[in-house]
Amino acid sequence: MQFQKIFLLITGVLGLACTPLCAAAPPASPAPTLLSASVGNVPQELPPMRVKQTLADYQRWLNRIAQRDAVAGLATAVVIDGKVVYEGTVGYADASTKQPITPNTVFRLASLSKAFATAITGLLIDDGKLGWDTKLVDVLPYFKLKDMQAASQATVSDILGQRLGLPRNTYDNMLEGDTSYEELVRKLDEVDMVCGVGQCYGYQNVAFSMIGDVVLARTGDFFYHQVDKRIFYPLGMTTASYGRAALESSKSWARPHRATSRGWVPFEPNETYYRVAPAAGVNASLRDMEKWLIAQMGGRQDVLPTSLLDMLHAPGVATPSELHATAWRRGRLTDAYYALGWRVYEYGGETLIYHAGAVAGYRTMIGFFPKYRAGVVTLWNSTGPIPGGLMPMVFDDLLGLQHVDWADIEGAVRSTAAKPKPKHKPRVQRRAPRHR
Repeated sequence: MQFQKIFLLITGVLGLACTPLCAAAPPASPAPTLLSASVGNVPQELPPMRVKQTLADYQRWLNRIAQRDAVAGLATAVVIDGKVVYEGTVGYADASTKQPITPNTVFRLASLSKAFATAITGLLIDDGKLGWDTKLVDVLPYFKLKDMQAASQATVSDILGQRLGLPRNTYDNMLEGDTSYEELVRKLDEVDMVCGVGQCYGYQNVAFSMIGDVVLARTGDFFYHQVDKRIFYPLGMTTASYGRAALESSKSWARPHRATSRGWVPFEPNETYYRVAPAAGVNASLRDMEKWLIAQMGGRQDVLPTSLLDMLHAPGVATPSELHATAWRRGRLTDAYYALGWRVYEYGGETLIYHAGAVAGYRTMIGFFPKYRAGVVTLWNSTGPIPGGLMPMVFDDLLGLQHVDWADIEGAVRSTAAKPKPKHKPRVQRRAPRHR
């Protein structure tokens, strides 16, 4: 890779030195005793020397990512106790023009958008506009399921908690085939349900996005206006936005890339999942996401109070498939649940609040440990599995767990993009991949 830039911002609190480059709805199942997601608990401090070593290791791993040309571009940050202690970028926003990634480069967030939807819902519930137990049939005249008795019981928390009873990713394939959200959401009654409402996990994008219609019905305002007014603006997320037009009008924005024999090649962003804005419509920079991460860890009580965060992060429906989804999950997770726009894992014996996202040419990950108020966010603008293993490597270091090369970067250096190997070569697709 021809460009790499790493920024380190170490707080005085940690005493480290560095140099550059370097109304609640009931849960779907009984609350698990192994998980305590509340950010209201008194946080514990991570050993400063362990944090210092973690950041040094992270720099080294990012160097390996750059040497391998494993991403077109990447931006990442580590936040501890309300401070950004590490901020790094690698590669290009546009490989064809060599425009570098900066901390202010805007990425598509994909499914990280869901946490903004649940947060604004919670704020409106605090305002008395609706409740977590508001019935969808009382707000959305079009809402039907094949089992109408079940539909009559479906609530706001059921769609946001991914427990509506529909098969996983219902109608995503038709959304990718350019069928409109408006048409698809009115066809939910044609789908066979896999369980009763509230009884099992089934990840959704189309059904999840009905929360936008609920917000409009109860406030008279568009969903994304409410997010902009109540979340983006007060948090100072100055580059955050919704939609493709807003992405492409950003001063610096990350083009999606695919790996070819000529290296990383940019392509046009796909419109598909912008059409389900609550599920996948947000764009934001690393700097924006640092502020979001601080707020999610309880550092902005004026915007997201602890009472709301506790609700958003409370484990809901069990997600056993997550325990086997990737090597690091198989190796580290012992429990997995979906909350409200967040996943709740037991990772190495500690509660981890987490989510990932993927649309064509973009990948995103965010996660934090409430007990330590320590988290990581990573955004990259290309396909391929390697960067997805970096975050658990940082988590392992922070927790003092045995080191595992989850990203497979510590072997011989080889280029991912210029001469892709079968093991790491991402599959080139003509359409957007199934959104997570």
